[in-house]
Parts: sequence; structure tokens; C-alpha cells
Amino acid sequence: VLSCLTLAVAAQDADVVTVEGLATDGELHAMQRAFLDHDAFQCGFCTPGQLMSAVACVREGRAGSPDEIREWMSGNLCRCAAYPQITAAIADVAERAAENESTPAESGGGRS
Repeated sequence: VLSCLTLAVAAQDADVVTVEGLATDGELHAMQRAFLDHDAFQCGFCTPGQLMSAVACVREGRAGSPDEIREWMSGNLCRCAAYPQITAAIADVAERAAENESTPAESGGGRS
């Protein structure tokens, strides 16, 4: 949800994850790491919203192509124009997630 348009009372009794909650046990979330690897953060002002939308984009299966990623992410504005890097970071995470899902657990792959 868009935090700027959501009243706090609407989230009562719900789990709320913010960008600070993406990392686990001091390890960056795969999307945070990809943003760093692809230099997708530029000035950093839009980064939290971009990251949260990017995680949802992959989780909800909306990262099948660069065009689909761009459409899904179109509500997030970046004044530094880091869109190519953001799209590449999302595609990278989506590709790795798809590879992990298609790798049988018996062969040492699978979900972690």
C-alpha cells in the first residue's frame, strides 16, 4: 500500500513491513543487494519506495519482462532517472528467484 495514502488505523492489527524490515539478521534482502550491485539508488530519496514496490513486483509475479517491470513500477518516480538500473536490479532478483524455484531441493537448490 502507499503509506502516504493509508491511515494508520487501516493497518491496525496488520503486519507492516517497511524498508528497514527487509534485511534479516543483518543481511540485506536480495533486492537491496541488487540495488547496490546495479547502482539503482542514485540520490536515495526514492529508494525506500522503489525497494518496497520492487519486492512486491517480484513477489506478485509482475517481473516477467522489462516492460512489465516498468509498468508495475510506474507509480514510483525517480528524479535522478535511475530507471534502467532499477529495472535491471528487479529483473536480476526475479531471474534468481525463478531459478531457485525451478531447482529441485534434492540437488541442493530450492528455496532458502
